[in-house]
Amino acid sequence: MINQDSSVINDIESGSLSPAASWIVMIVALAGLMMYLRDHRRRAAGLVAPPLSITALKIAVMAIAGVVVVLVGSTTRSRTLLVVRGLPYVVLVVLAILVIYTVLLGRTRFGRYIYAIGGNAEAARRSGVNTNRIRVAAFALCGLTAAMTGIIYASCLGSISSGVNGGQNVLYAVAAAVIGGTSLFGGRGRPMDAVLGGLVVGVIHNGLQLLGLQPSAQLMWTALVLVAAVTIGALTRRGRSTV
Repeated sequence: MINQDSSVINDIESGSLSPAASWIVMIVALAGLMMYLRDHRRRAAGLVAPPLSITALKIAVMAIAGVVVVLVGSTTRSRTLLVVRGLPYVVLVVLAILVIYTVLLGRTRFGRYIYAIGGNAEAARRSGVNTNRIRVAAFALCGLTAAMTGIIYASCLGSISSGVNGGQNVLYAVAAAVIGGTSLFGGRGRPMDAVLGGLVVGVIHNGLQLLGLQPSAQLMWTALVLVAAVTIGALTRRGRSTV
């Protein structure tokens, strides 16, 4: 039983779909038609909706991103004679978490309450929102997400250790969210923005490693990017408040 459980955990990072299955999953997961129909329904109802050109651009970007991900995944990633191709399972796990949290925050009352408390906790409390209960639930979801991340990290390492540099991981997580557009002051941010910010942080981290910089210099450059993102966010928030 222990060996089976460990193999399942290891397959999250090392396992992958076949190239054919990867293309099938990409086509099924492409929600461009749903996005078009959603915006079309909003226009028909007389609600505010993005222009048709913006919707078409979103569909095109999603399609290009899906094709690029599958092409990269279908290219062998092994430096040995063993051929490793296909979309890794971890990509599907991240996409599933992204979809669940996007629906939770954008389509449910609970998600609206979280944004309301982040924007103005006192106003949310006066509106009848149980702020303490929502905060506890939000922290519980953060703990659940951290646990899922720990499982993925254990799958990446093939083991786990108490000597993991948790402070650096927290820095990268905060930097990913802030760079993606999430406000440290609360009330603004989307799960998709955090994923895009994580890609930016990953590119910066990988580029600094390729340049041969020391770990201390890597942390300094990442911190500078984080400070710049926080400063821009604070200035943007101040500009909106003065309008």
